[in-house]
Amino acid sequence: MAKTDSDERWGHATVDTACPLDCPDSCSLAITVEQGKLIGIDGSTRQDETGGYICGKVRRFDRRVYGSDRLLRPAIRQGPKGRDATFKEVDWDEALGEIAARLTDVRDRWGGEAILPFSYGGSNGLISQDTSDAALFRRLGASRLARTVCAAPTSTAAAALYGKMAGVTPADYPHSRLIVIWGANPSESGIHLVPYVREAQRNGATLVVVDPRCTKLALQADIHLPVRPGTDLPVALALHRYLFEQGLADTAFLDARTRGAERVRLRAEAWSIARAAEVAGIDAAALQRVAELYGATSPAVIRCGWGLERNRNGGSAAMAVMALPAVAGKFGVRGGGYSMSNSSVWPLDDEQWIGVDEPPTRTVNMNHLGRALNEYDAPTIKALFVYNCNPVATMPDQNRVISGLSRDDLFTVVFDQVQTDTAAYADVVLPATTFLETYDIAKSYGLISLQLVRPVIDSVGESRPNIEVFADLAARLGFDDAWSGDTEAEALLRISAAMPDAIRTSLLEDGAATPPMGATPIQFVDVEPRTPDGQINLFDEALDAETPEGLYVYQEDSASDDYPLALISPATSRTISSSLGELYAGPAAVEMHPADAEARQITDRDTVRLYNAQGEVQCLVRVTDRVREGTLSLPKGLWRKSTFNGSTANALVPDTLTDIGDGACFNDARVQAERVLAAAFEGHDVTLSVSAESESRVH
Repeated sequence: MAKTDSDERWGHATVDTACPLDCPDSCSLAITVEQGKLIGIDGSTRQDETGGYICGKVRRFDRRVYGSDRLLRPAIRQGPKGRDATFKEVDWDEALGEIAARLTDVRDRWGGEAILPFSYGGSNGLISQDTSDAALFRRLGASRLARTVCAAPTSTAAAALYGKMAGVTPADYPHSRLIVIWGANPSESGIHLVPYVREAQRNGATLVVVDPRCTKLALQADIHLPVRPGTDLPVALALHRYLFEQGLADTAFLDARTRGAERVRLRAEAWSIARAAEVAGIDAAALQRVAELYGATSPAVIRCGWGLERNRNGGSAAMAVMALPAVAGKFGVRGGGYSMSNSSVWPLDDEQWIGVDEPPTRTVNMNHLGRALNEYDAPTIKALFVYNCNPVATMPDQNRVISGLSRDDLFTVVFDQVQTDTAAYADVVLPATTFLETYDIAKSYGLISLQLVRPVIDSVGESRPNIEVFADLAARLGFDDAWSGDTEAEALLRISAAMPDAIRTSLLEDGAATPPMGATPIQFVDVEPRTPDGQINLFDEALDAETPEGLYVYQEDSASDDYPLALISPATSRTISSSLGELYAGPAAVEMHPADAEARQITDRDTVRLYNAQGEVQCLVRVTDRVREGTLSLPKGLWRKSTFNGSTANALVPDTLTDIGDGACFNDARVQAERVLAAAFEGHDVTLSVSAESESRVH
């Protein structure tokens, strides 16, 4: 089902597969193996956009596959939960027998809703999640999980506006004359957009970047708008007001293809260029220039990322940004429109293969895991099954999450590839295969591609794929379920059987498929809105009623005199969310603007304490003008070992929800920072000299 090139002299083989990890690109890969062992990972040209190169994260994935943190056998905890927990290795029969018995006991004593499955994004493959796992937990009558930690606000906005219409793909960016990268950093996540942006610049395109940090692309941009976190909404509304006031709104298109344009105009009226610039902390002349360029230039494309959604205004902000090409009439040309997620372009629905109806049990928002474990009753959560996720490292309100996981009466299973921070609180740990050891289907959400993932190396230790473990558990629990005997190869055939014939044939025979619209559709030429009436819904009345202050209405910043600094946690080149965080060497550093450092008598490489009412983080500081004044940046996905006190940015993040979509408000963390005398990292004291003036402020 996939290409293999062999070199008989050395016993090497190169095998094509794909990456299903949580990144927009889903790169095609060329894996070099020798006698069942991984020798090298490189990019394949099977997918044109991958272009034969891949990110450094996946290139070094062998360090996870064969690393010291890799889980090799099932294990049962001995002694107390927490970072010093110890585990006794057992065989699979004992481990699964213990899990089946405990889940049965919880269901019989407290009901199925006392069981909470918890998963998100550790793999975006179609086989590794929402197959046998979903069937099992539905049969148990478990609580349902709202997977809203990422992309919920943007998905809600895109669905309301366009019915998740396919967007402009990277390969069409060279046709654009104006590119706006808003709340995205493709240099670190989704790297294959970058060469297309650079090609467009060589062709004469203007590049605008909207981001609180001076990213690599921002350094190369014609205009960089370093907005305060949470202020993307007024900036976008100011652009709308400019378009309407200057007669640059495409009234013919708005009348023919949209609903609600007048409501958007009215909500934007309050936001002049000057007022939006003041609130966002940016130069009004620069914002004015962006408005002029966007009104006058075609083709123009906006890459709407996920950074702008992670605050109380996130859903309205995403909606306002994605509405701009409709108001300005930027559709209908190659390289014109917007890019968001393309995950919905495929005619696939997991309900076609799960095989068990979803019960009407309670829904738990994953951003409220800390609340759920500590406060929910009727019933109390008594069993937690974690897979494809590391919630200690990824969920808001980290200290409350850890408090809940520490409960002695909570039975926790962690099914993962490595010993994560969450696994330290497990009662039973199960070893999972990586994507190099099993079959899967990778569905890109940045590009438009569907690719076969195949096992290219022998399974490490006794690791097993998700599909088999959940099917085994279902059989032990006595469920007469169609998944009970399936292997991952059989699951591949089952899921592909739900695809149109041409797509299934291409996927299984060639290892990749393209939908009927093609890999580079033009919006409003090759694809149309997928809303019920085929119109763009610029103002969704239902969302307006559900939004706390109303759709497109700005909620003020939560900064205070006590906690004046905005803390953000963007993606980096080292991890994919928290995946590969075990490989993060050395203490992490928070980025701080020189003016903020000087005001606090902090110098580069000092140890600092970031704190608010929820907790504190002790880490190194990097003083740099690459982050705007008033904003701190600490990497996303850090593990506890990467800071001096074992807390990460999420310890300072509230578990409040976004205006629409009930997403996480990671960028609403407001903190204070101060220098500290000393800290310990991995058992070694780090002592720093301080001035007499600052010594008196150390806690």
